[in-house]
Amino acid sequence: METTHQSVWSVYTETRTFTEKLVETLQTEDFVVQAAKHVSPMKWHLAHTTWFFEKFILEVYIPDYRHYNEEFLFLFNSYYETVGEFHPQERRGLITRPTVEETMDYRRHVDQEMSRLLAERVGDADIDGLVEIGLQHEQQHQELILMDIKYNFSYNPLYPIFKEQQDASYGRAPELSFSAFEEGVVEIGHNGDGFAFDHEGPRHKTYLHPYKIANRPVTNGEFIQFMEAGGYEQPEHWLSDGWGTVKENQWKHPQYWVNKDGEWHMFTLSGLQKIDLDAPVSHVSFYEADAYARWSGRRLPTEQEWEHAMEELEVDGHFVEAEQYQPHSIYKGDGTIEKAYGDVWEWTQSPYVPYPGNKPLDGALGEYNAKFMANQIVLRGGACVTPQSHIRATYRNFFHPQMRWQFSGFRLAEDV
Repeated sequence: METTHQSVWSVYTETRTFTEKLVETLQTEDFVVQAAKHVSPMKWHLAHTTWFFEKFILEVYIPDYRHYNEEFLFLFNSYYETVGEFHPQERRGLITRPTVEETMDYRRHVDQEMSRLLAERVGDADIDGLVEIGLQHEQQHQELILMDIKYNFSYNPLYPIFKEQQDASYGRAPELSFSAFEEGVVEIGHNGDGFAFDHEGPRHKTYLHPYKIANRPVTNGEFIQFMEAGGYEQPEHWLSDGWGTVKENQWKHPQYWVNKDGEWHMFTLSGLQKIDLDAPVSHVSFYEADAYARWSGRRLPTEQEWEHAMEELEVDGHFVEAEQYQPHSIYKGDGTIEKAYGDVWEWTQSPYVPYPGNKPLDGALGEYNAKFMANQIVLRGGACVTPQSHIRATYRNFFHPQMRWQFSGFRLAEDV
């Protein structure tokens, strides 16, 4: 990040404004609903991203900083044990006060204080670095806003529309093919040039056996073939935990799918729409992705294989800036690897663990990623609800294997 006040402030305001743009079509009632523990109300996202700048920057660098409301320090802390207590995650939807209007006033208060601080401390590398982390954090919550409002709306039998769009059918998925990569020692991880989260490094060597990776993600139409072949009823394709999850939750199809008059539809942020058979399948868990891969006689790539295969590709694709909040079936069709970035996060088979020599950030921000390195699986590439500037080849997303409210799909790999 450049160190002039204008450059830092312009990125700050652009990011914060985009967050508010995402929720401008919502009604007051939409801001409070919380349909499950793992999702949050829209109002909480708006306040928590603001709390982040207040807690980690304004409190530290402005002597005698005056909080907008000190009770917000408790209400809008997410999980940072080292900075104080926090309101239980599952009760965020019960916070009817502060109002939406007061929450927006809170954002304006913090933005004004941030403007003053950045003007007074131009070129302060420590502050600029924390601002960049705060903005990257806000971009993560921009994606969460779209994930969570979709989940919350899905419980409404009227299939409410977040953003009006027509059914989209753009093209045909190219025939599935595989690119081969030779065995050898490769380097994986961020090299320190530009921003990266602490868990993306250090860059290190790892050995890869020869492998092949698919030219595109698995499509809705292909996943329907798995469903029609009895994939959800055949335990031989499933990991034990996955099969237990399928039986417990009575899964028969990806999340948000609805069979209406014998035809598959999906609940989208534009309401209920017909399934685009050629678009990448989305809202599947790691267990479902792994089961499909086994059923097809292939496997999921490791995160190291994925990064090695994609690292030379341009970070270009279907991202949130297009305001088309659903994977689409636009393909280049030139035989190369495509849709590596955007459309859907791609499950790998890799557990979320630290890289060799990894060291979390000092202080409370060390809780940002490191404390979650257990029982989660890595996804790569970004999705249609991810900001494009937020993604790079080394970016490691992670979720519990049973989760599927995120825009998650997968591509296949195989051994040579």
